[in-house]
Amino acid sequence: MENGTDTPTPDSLVALAESGDGSQARAALERLEGASDEQRRECLRTLRSLADERPAAVAEFVPALERFLSDDDRSVRLATAKAFVPVAAAQPAAVVPTVSTLADRLADEFEFYFVRARAAEALGYVAREHVDAVATPETLADLRVGLTFDEPEVREQLAKALAFVATGDPERLRHQADRLVDGLDDEQDLVRYYLATALVAVGTVTSPSSEVVEALAARLDDERAHVRGRAAEALAVLDLDDLDGTDASFPAEALEVLRTADESFVADRARVALDEGVGDTVTDDDAPLGTLASVRATAEPAADAMQAPDAADACPHCGLDLPDNGPPLCPGCGMPQ
Repeated sequence: MENGTDTPTPDSLVALAESGDGSQARAALERLEGASDEQRRECLRTLRSLADERPAAVAEFVPALERFLSDDDRSVRLATAKAFVPVAAAQPAAVVPTVSTLADRLADEFEFYFVRARAAEALGYVAREHVDAVATPETLADLRVGLTFDEPEVREQLAKALAFVATGDPERLRHQADRLVDGLDDEQDLVRYYLATALVAVGTVTSPSSEVVEALAARLDDERAHVRGRAAEALAVLDLDDLDGTDASFPAEALEVLRTADESFVADRARVALDEGVGDTVTDDDAPLGTLASVRATAEPAADAMQAPDAADACPHCGLDLPDNGPPLCPGCGMPQ
């Protein structure tokens, strides 16, 4: 291991992280800031891999990594942002002190879009457990406005973050339902899925407008089953008693078709929307459908199921399902296609 003045190496940083010596690791990262571009890249890529495998080993010195989110080298910023994601998912409290810097990366319109996407993803994971730290008016505005970005990978992570904010505290988005539905016809499956998921959560605390009901009804014939299921679930939880013209607007016929769908994710939610009532149907996760507990428990597993690789369309490096004519770099692992 290097002494207190040497530039750290990838191996020495891993050794410090695994030893649990947070103060030594933080000191080494301070020295790394003055190293060459290539040295910083190698070290941050190694720490990103370590975070993927053992996020607890990196959580101890996350605040010391914060400086590299603003590094001059784009590859360093991307590797750092990627390292934050698994730590935020596993130990969100460790990332809370860096929320403002992650929000700055998200808000920077000149930032590389993959960095913005990973910053949004990390913020979303923090919001699940510490929504107060993330859901400032400024950050929520950046997340919502960002849904118009051209880059699909950014839109997906912004929608995911909004879904996690909504499941963390639906009150934060109760006045945003009409804006969330604007993205329900996005060409990206996961954008539609996560926004529909957010609307399920928001529906537990607000009454809908006719525009929200119509947009959700249109998703009942979405090409992806999990989007159809979430749309049905959102219709189940919304308080339609306050909606003028409810009988005409409620898509009972479409829900009747879905009631007998082959996919249980869809059929169970259609039945709840039609006649079983929120909280009466319990799924394998032991949480009643239409409740925040159920949405939180199923949000990521359902998204993972949507991305289960089809061999013909999967990234050869990490297996992520890619759309036709997809991006030149895989949004999962960053490798060229």
